[in-house]
Amino acid sequence: MRIAMLAPISWRVPPRHYGPWERVVSLLTEGLVARGIEVTLFATADSITRATLASVIPRPYSEDPTLDAKVSEALHISEVFDRAGEFDLIHNHFDFLPLSYSGLVRTPVLTTIHGFSSERILPVYEKYNGRAYYVAISNADRSPKLDYIATAYHGIPLEEFTLRREPGDYLLFFGRIHPEKGTAEAIEVARRSGRKLIIAGIVQDQGYFEREIKPHIDGDRVRYIGSVGPDARDELLGGAYALLHLISFAEPFGLSMVEAMACGTPVIAFGLGSVPEIIKDSKTGFVVDSVGAAVEAVKRVVELDRERVRQYVRENFSREQMVDNYIKIYREVLQMPEADSNNPKFDQRPWGSFTVLDESGDYKVKRIEVLPHKRLSYQKHAQRAEHWMVVEGAGKVTLDGTDKIVRVGEVVDVPVGTAHRIENPNDERLVFIEIQRGSYLGEDDIMRLEDDFGRLSSERSAHK
Repeated sequence: MRIAMLAPISWRVPPRHYGPWERVVSLLTEGLVARGIEVTLFATADSITRATLASVIPRPYSEDPTLDAKVSEALHISEVFDRAGEFDLIHNHFDFLPLSYSGLVRTPVLTTIHGFSSERILPVYEKYNGRAYYVAISNADRSPKLDYIATAYHGIPLEEFTLRREPGDYLLFFGRIHPEKGTAEAIEVARRSGRKLIIAGIVQDQGYFEREIKPHIDGDRVRYIGSVGPDARDELLGGAYALLHLISFAEPFGLSMVEAMACGTPVIAFGLGSVPEIIKDSKTGFVVDSVGAAVEAVKRVVELDRERVRQYVRENFSREQMVDNYIKIYREVLQMPEADSNNPKFDQRPWGSFTVLDESGDYKVKRIEVLPHKRLSYQKHAQRAEHWMVVEGAGKVTLDGTDKIVRVGEVVDVPVGTAHRIENPNDERLVFIEIQRGSYLGEDDIMRLEDDFGRLSSERSAHK
């Protein structure tokens, strides 16, 4: 399975401080690589990854004002689609614009929709609905106008967050400073609760910051510490009495809530968007509907068991669960069966898979499945002949340079030493039964003449 991971380029992957989409891309990419999946990450050149990094943009445009954002985006997105044929699937995290390229390539495009910035972008998603594949990051963020292949919650690495069983003495606002994120409301809750407040995050609305936030910052009761990177995030979140997440919009997910709870820190949030899906009310925090209710919730924080708060994240929002979910989604898009570690007769290949149904000393029977728009290598066998029968779909067979189409019920004979290949040129899977006969039936009796997967060589290979 070869995945092209298309990241945003507003920030680095992983981000130095702010960049929630880039953070999710990084967590998913590294998790997939750890599972042995071949991932090429399309991101800025300063990104850090164990995957293969593909870059045409040197730095994030939000960090370098000399870069033109639109030009950078055009170059970045076109790069992955120019190389689409190298991959089994393109996983798009770049919002709606890459969808406009998806009809130009055969490679399926899976788009994780990280929220809708405006109803005005919906027509693009609607145009490609049914042609591309959509993943929601919460059930609350699903549009009734779109079809989704799955909901996949974000997950975080638990090892980056330390459980603190004893709460600190301050309330925390952690996020971008913007009216819809509720920074001013957090200040009011802290004032009425008689607790200190620390504000951490980038200023996204300078006018709002100057009018509503700055006048309250005194360095004691209300402190603003700017944007916080990974090195300080754990201590800041874990040391809080509670996280205040008093949003005024339907937030698609809210990664900071999960990160706080991973430290055992409860979250007090307005119940909009995904909040009721992320917070277990009265168990990991409190879902409230007003500033007054938030003030009352602060009084109840002592009722919560911080260890159970962290355990809830472990059970529902771990990186491992996120990676598992996306691997299942990839398999569904590519129509690939689950790998069965208990069945040594099943084997997965870049073009699909095969299962050995029966074998003896001088024959072997396989069920072979070829993914849409994939083909096996053009190859010869020195010691065996093969007999194929198509049972599902249709394929293009090449024998010593001559092509023909074979359909369900039709058969093909491949004599010893014949150069041969089978291709699935269709949008549906191709399945055929292969019977091998000969003096040697090992998987290393292959001489590849052409190959789409970089396996062309003169040495014997164990991959068909």
